[in-house]
Amino acid sequence: ALMGLEAWWGWRRGRPVYRLNDAIASISLGTYSQLTGLAGKLVVLAIYVACYEHLRWFTLSPEWWWVWIVGLLLYDFCYYWQHRLGHEVALLWAAHVVHHQSEEFNLSTALRQTSSGFLFGWIFYLPMALLGFPPLVFVVVGLIDLLYQYWIHTEQIGRLGWFDRVFASPSNHRVHHAVNDRYLDRNYGGILILWDRLFGSFEDEDPEEPPVYGTRAPLRGFEPVSANLQVYRQLWQQLREAPNWSTRLGYLLRPPGWRPVGSPPSQPFSLARLYKFDPPHPRGLWPWLTALQFLLLTLAATTLLGLASSGLPWTALLLGCGWCLTGLSLLGRWLETRTPSRWLLLTAALFGLLSLLSLPWWPLSGGLQAWLLCLLLLHGLSAGATARLSRRFDRAPSTLPEG
Repeated sequence: ALMGLEAWWGWRRGRPVYRLNDAIASISLGTYSQLTGLAGKLVVLAIYVACYEHLRWFTLSPEWWWVWIVGLLLYDFCYYWQHRLGHEVALLWAAHVVHHQSEEFNLSTALRQTSSGFLFGWIFYLPMALLGFPPLVFVVVGLIDLLYQYWIHTEQIGRLGWFDRVFASPSNHRVHHAVNDRYLDRNYGGILILWDRLFGSFEDEDPEEPPVYGTRAPLRGFEPVSANLQVYRQLWQQLREAPNWSTRLGYLLRPPGWRPVGSPPSQPFSLARLYKFDPPHPRGLWPWLTALQFLLLTLAATTLLGLASSGLPWTALLLGCGWCLTGLSLLGRWLETRTPSRWLLLTAALFGLLSLLSLPWWPLSGGLQAWLLCLLLLHGLSAGATARLSRRFDRAPSTLPEG
């Protein structure tokens, strides 16, 4: 609803803020993060609980009101350092880069989340467990911190005066997502921007220099798996070519783009060379069918997330997640218009058939089985129609710049 309101307001002002391909890619990455992170979140919580139970220095009760206030402040402080090091350490940037790959800045960008952040992110919050903040407090204040950051991903709200000087705001966060030289790697605060002012990472938005969004090594794609692996692949290639362990550690632990002494200089960055990746696609029904596929897949993913805590067997859950993730991956390829549609359609049909045949063995109520069956059938039909409309674009020459 908020994204619809933002889109309408931008349209009314004559400044559209959404592209179908970019918005689908961002929300698909959020769906990937939720589905693949089911086990990861449990592991992170288990580590926190174990540290709290066996290593805590104090015992703080959730019935004390000040525990919640201090807990939120401490969580936001820990988040600041997680976020900052996520930009300053290449291995951590490999996970966080997903959130910055969008070349637009709107509420869908807030949903664009990594699937691998749980691997190292939990480390930054262990001080809360050691200080005795109960797991309930940790979970609730973490959710508050996360939800707060949703509304600051927009261009439709301007400067907010004194609020911008104290709290993370849309203006402050536009700076954070920009690749301009003066804005790069600034404004990490989740709720409070005071952390940035305190630790020297604050930059004010300049009306004379509009932010340019994205990353300095653009993804040029919409497929979720490729987006999640972009920097990991680069790191792996660098590690293979590195002559010694010192260089390998440098690639992992130094800032992104680091090069060992004696390496040839990298090409200077220039905003003039940036362009938005927006491949041409058929008109007419094509955007509507694409949006329908996306809607069906996200509805299925939402259903599965709801069933995850209701005793659904892991085999059924994995199969359902596989269907959603594969569908979103194929949809991303369609949006890129790089892979011939007939192969995408064949893959979607085979996976859909497998899911359809296995559905009767899922221990679900008749209503849920009928719901998932309808989603499967409608997804298959819309995928087929979309692929057919796309076939005439399969061999069309690209109109995008090289590089």
